[in-house]
Amino acid sequence: MDIRNICLLGHGGSGKTSLVESMLYITGATDRLGKPADGNTVCDYDPEEIKRQISISLAMTPVTYNGVKINVLDTPGNFDFAGEMQSGVRAAEVGVLVCASKDGLSVGAERGWKYLKAQKKPCIVYVSKEDEENANFSTTLEALRENLSKSIAPVVAPIWDENKRTIGIIDVLNRKAFQMPKDKKGKRVEIPIPESKMGVLDELYGQLMEAVAETTEENMEKFFSGESFTKEEIMTGLKVGMHEGTLAPVVCGSSLTGLGTEMLLSTIVDLVPAPGEMPSETATDEAGSEEIEVKRDPNGPTAAVVFKTISDQYGKYSLVKVVSGKITSDMSLYNPSTGKTEKLGRLYVIKGKKNEEVKEIACGDIGAIAKMDRLKTGDTLCDPKRVVKLAPVQFAEPCYSRAISPKTRGQDEKVGTGLIRLNEEDPTFSVVNNAETHQVVVSGAGDIQIDVLVSKLKSRFGVEAELDTPRVAYREKIRKQVRKQGRHKKQTGGSGQFGDVHIVFEPQDEQEDMIFAEEVFGGSVPKNFFPAVEKGLREACVHGVLAGYPMVFLKATLVDGSYHPVDSSEIAFKTAAQLAYKAALPEASPVLLEPIGELKVTIPDNYMGDIIGDLNKRRGRVMGMNPTGDGSQIVEAEVPMAEMMTYAIDLRSMSQSRGSFTFHFVRYEECPPAAQEKAIAEAKALAEAE
Repeated sequence: MDIRNICLLGHGGSGKTSLVESMLYITGATDRLGKPADGNTVCDYDPEEIKRQISISLAMTPVTYNGVKINVLDTPGNFDFAGEMQSGVRAAEVGVLVCASKDGLSVGAERGWKYLKAQKKPCIVYVSKEDEENANFSTTLEALRENLSKSIAPVVAPIWDENKRTIGIIDVLNRKAFQMPKDKKGKRVEIPIPESKMGVLDELYGQLMEAVAETTEENMEKFFSGESFTKEEIMTGLKVGMHEGTLAPVVCGSSLTGLGTEMLLSTIVDLVPAPGEMPSETATDEAGSEEIEVKRDPNGPTAAVVFKTISDQYGKYSLVKVVSGKITSDMSLYNPSTGKTEKLGRLYVIKGKKNEEVKEIACGDIGAIAKMDRLKTGDTLCDPKRVVKLAPVQFAEPCYSRAISPKTRGQDEKVGTGLIRLNEEDPTFSVVNNAETHQVVVSGAGDIQIDVLVSKLKSRFGVEAELDTPRVAYREKIRKQVRKQGRHKKQTGGSGQFGDVHIVFEPQDEQEDMIFAEEVFGGSVPKNFFPAVEKGLREACVHGVLAGYPMVFLKATLVDGSYHPVDSSEIAFKTAAQLAYKAALPEASPVLLEPIGELKVTIPDNYMGDIIGDLNKRRGRVMGMNPTGDGSQIVEAEVPMAEMMTYAIDLRSMSQSRGSFTFHFVRYEECPPAAQEKAIAEAKALAEAE
């Protein structure tokens, strides 16, 4: 079967889902044109997507055009769901960058282009919404060339009326013009090329011929000798140029009228490489130590990668791209990630929310396997006789965290189970049960992603959850030496309790855990009570004296004491040690330590001043700047974790969503007085509330 796999990328609201609707309608796969605003599109079928009128998950549907099956992967434009775009690019051979004509070059298109280039995937640009007011194809094209690449080359020219509205398009390669029927139904209609457009057509045709000339030396010689290329040479040259990234064809149109949709479909069929024409994939062996070449061979050993998991009320579906061989429903394939052989369940072709059962998924094709409980996104399924591990989807690290808890007490397990199920479907967020702060912290790409998770917990799992700011795990330490006595004496009739210790408390920098030592002379405290003294101190160190945070870098030396031959016991000495701890530490100049993280922010040069100024406000220390070579800088800084809670959202607004960052804990440092007072007040308020 002739197959093409394409992934639609672009800014939210640029018209990706509407374009899929237009493709399906034009090819007769649907009998009506769905609209996101009406909640009746093939690809936006999740209740959350219908409610919010945005794409949240990757969706796919096949479109058949001129006998070629085109697997269309529609991805969200919102940056909180960038992981879905990354999954789509992993499965597709080519990205279709959708840019709204009146918006020019959007940030979403910019990011999509960069990601395609990083993954070495070719690109087609589709300039959408040409029928809208203020649409300007020329301005958008100029912005694309100026900011993305000179390789951007239109294979289409719009025909405007006197109000600058697009009423038709010219196919530059075939030198034909088309418009849609007045009733907007049916196929495009060929019209004569307007005389006023002949100059533009010749100019664009010349540019495409130059692109063809650059693909081989023979073509270059032919071009300079003034000979014309044959149709076959043109198509081969353009295909090679696209494959090598020296050409990115541009098509334009309107999903609402259908103008340009057929032109895009024919460009995909003619210029997008079939899966078998793509170079071999580089995989590794099971241990990940040795590289293995996987050829795209329909008769080779089976190798497929799971690029997306759908988990809904009907069950779990693992979406796979078959790189080599084929998959049939009765196969047993090996999963190197788990070391287990999996007996495959039923196979399906996904059409939005509808599934159609099939007997096999061929080489280069995309399909779904049902009810594979052990299979995760990123796993490989391969022939047990030739074990390979294909490259998984590369997801960005989660960078925005919120504490999550049930609104109703006792439903913690329900929230936990729901998050585990949702995590199967969306591995871009993480869940950590922080025993130190007694909070479950969910981390994702931004506030909308976390908000959607809370909504899904309610709609799918019937549990309402609330969000809060994660607590910072502070530490406490002392800065000077203090000696104190701890004396525990209790007489209640019968045998009493007696323990008496003198302990020197001092700071140390050898290790975080307390160092216990004893320098007792003359047996004032018998040796058999030393472990009880140490145990009492270790238990006390769990809570510091300032705000109840763990005490670190402490040395406690037992220097003296006394005992009673009958009343002394382990519990008495343990209690005496804790009394000494409580008496000594407030006098030992205690201080709060805060966690410091290493921040790496990647931003375009022109935002540098704003970013540095903001880091200074966050008590950050800039350690250095490194240019990336594409007009961006990586700013390295050390910033207190307490100041980073909203950074993901703030960076977006400061950099118009062009910035990205990673942030990792490195060490603890003394807290400045103002920050310390604030943290202590918060800890006391929390203790009172509990």
